[in-house]
Amino acid sequence: MTTDTPVAAVRGRTRPADGRSRATPRPPRRTGPGPRGRAGGIPWLYLAPALVVLGALLVYPIYQLGLISLFHYTQAQVSGGQPATFEGLGNYRRLLADEQFWQVLGATVVFAAACVLSTLAVGCALAVLLTRVRALPRLALMLAALGAWATPAVTGSTVWLFLFDPDFSPVNRLLGLGDHSWTYGRFSAFFLVLLEVVWCSFPFVMVTVYAGIRSVPAEVLEAASLDGASQWRIWRSVLAPMLRPILTVVTIQSVIWDFKVFTQIYVMTGGGGIAGQNLVLNVYAYQQAFASSQYSLGSAIGVVMLLILLAVTLVYLRLLRRQGEEL
Repeated sequence: MTTDTPVAAVRGRTRPADGRSRATPRPPRRTGPGPRGRAGGIPWLYLAPALVVLGALLVYPIYQLGLISLFHYTQAQVSGGQPATFEGLGNYRRLLADEQFWQVLGATVVFAAACVLSTLAVGCALAVLLTRVRALPRLALMLAALGAWATPAVTGSTVWLFLFDPDFSPVNRLLGLGDHSWTYGRFSAFFLVLLEVVWCSFPFVMVTVYAGIRSVPAEVLEAASLDGASQWRIWRSVLAPMLRPILTVVTIQSVIWDFKVFTQIYVMTGGGGIAGQNLVLNVYAYQQAFASSQYSLGSAIGVVMLLILLAVTLVYLRLLRRQGEEL
């Protein structure tokens, strides 16, 4: 006959049947940083050179930009003829009270949104097309896209101006428009610049999304096809959710690029169009800073652009986090 000894566990102690309590052994505590503590700082050591470079090339210029925007800083202060006077938020008050600033801001937002949506649509459509064609057409399309991507913005803008030139335009001859000037009207000029921006921007989206599609298991796409899903349904219900982190990156990158477009507008519209009808914030800041020698006002516009881009990026990332996406 065997008897079991009852044990009662009370706050880390065991109490046998004889009533005497005995402490349960506990693991020893760490008295120093240990291997885990030392390893925690190793990633920062690897990142230190990059952080130093970013601090020198990014943080300091932003600091100088914000500092100049708080002073009265014109050509007289640059040449040393007069001292810079502190104005605080005076430049920002002048900017917010300027009706032209709000018109340019609205035009910039609409133009950037149209460029982003068009770039994403063209890039994603061609990325899907790359997965459907054979090797030789795929190679030709990739080379053509990378050629457009590698073309400098000034060169690309000049080529597009020639294509739509009122006197020598092959596009006008093809469409039978005669000597129609695309850069004379406000909306036609914006549309022409939009085409050039999309042409030089879609290859980044196409290559990135194509790489993401190739990483999706083929069994998933085959299962969707066997279930009778159309290509649009496969993209909307299968590929887009799986590629959402990649689409997030290309969307944010496109917003930043298209919101601060300068070269295409400046070259193709002659510095902002007739009477400034095609101005965007970047060109407007350039005119205020260098054409009018109002460097402090131009710096204030730059700070406003930086804050708008940071706000848009943070809001977009916050919405994705609320949807449960890992970033």
